[in-house]
Amino acid sequence: MNGEKRPEWPSWWIYRGTGRPLRDASLADLLPPAPPWRAFTGGPLPEEDIVAPDEGEAARRLGSEHRLTARHVDPHEIDMVNAALYLRRPLLVTGRPGSGKSSLAYRVARELGLGRVLRWPITSHTTLKSGLYHYDAIGRAQAAGARSAAVPGGEVEPPIGDYLRLGELGTVFLPRRLPRVLLIDELDKSEADLPNDLLSLFEDGEFSIPELVRMRSRTREVEVFTADADATATVVDGRVRCAAFPFVVITSNGDRDFPPAFLRRCLRLEIQEPNIEQLAAMVAAHALDPGDSHRSRIIEEFVSRSEAYGGLPVDKLLEAVYLATSGAYHEEGDSWPRLVDALWRQLNSVVP
Repeated sequence: MNGEKRPEWPSWWIYRGTGRPLRDASLADLLPPAPPWRAFTGGPLPEEDIVAPDEGEAARRLGSEHRLTARHVDPHEIDMVNAALYLRRPLLVTGRPGSGKSSLAYRVARELGLGRVLRWPITSHTTLKSGLYHYDAIGRAQAAGARSAAVPGGEVEPPIGDYLRLGELGTVFLPRRLPRVLLIDELDKSEADLPNDLLSLFEDGEFSIPELVRMRSRTREVEVFTADADATATVVDGRVRCAAFPFVVITSNGDRDFPPAFLRRCLRLEIQEPNIEQLAAMVAAHALDPGDSHRSRIIEEFVSRSEAYGGLPVDKLLEAVYLATSGAYHEEGDSWPRLVDALWRQLNSVVP
């Protein structure tokens, strides 16, 4: 760092934004107790919190190298992430498309050792129930009919848990000692009612499954599938109640306003445009050497065009650098400028 003093991390920071996993400590040891008004007592807790593997998703989104340092992070961003962790509040992240809003959830999960990010992508057809669970009533009825035909007089009704799967939103509220990470991606694409529908879930940290509530007098505990591959969980009395409020990242491109009641229950962060040094670190994280003079010029040109176009997605820079390292870049060639123009064309639906 050319002799300059190494930046000091604020003592209250648990998450530091570098993407480097915690060493010689666990989140359980570092995270203070929840505020009394945000403490949840769901159960039963599993015998041990098994971290769901992310199957390479973090490496695809963030790169496999840990190149970010204290010089590369935005202190305000790290403040807000840690405040959300301390206060057990969702973090509403705004910024232009491609600025790295979604990546924040993966950095937090990797650095804090919280396993696979549960991503809930939002569309205009998304409802609260679709995120919580899906019950295949038709499939269960068909199975019951087949059993009745095969074994007259035998047990007809198959276990309801075989036909009920929790969605990403439902899975993240299962009782655990450590929080899961939930990414609610592009909430501004939703119908107007969805933000308000989320309010009670964020406040109460629990939800009911009516199909299981109706049968609790006969069967209190039901094993159901979850959004994690091949994983199941036990639901008691038809209610899913969290013990550790999840770390929730909600992204928005700023295309709509959200209800005041929803905004009051979130912390808010606007992602800033990365500078040249931060972009170089992102390129290096994906094992694309930014030190080469050609690569440096590509980064500088990307920043210039991004400013002219009102913002370009960072993945377009990674694509250009990858092509350059694959042999497509020739300083005197005619094809490279045309290729860059095609990659970095302004993001709209009109093709000139």
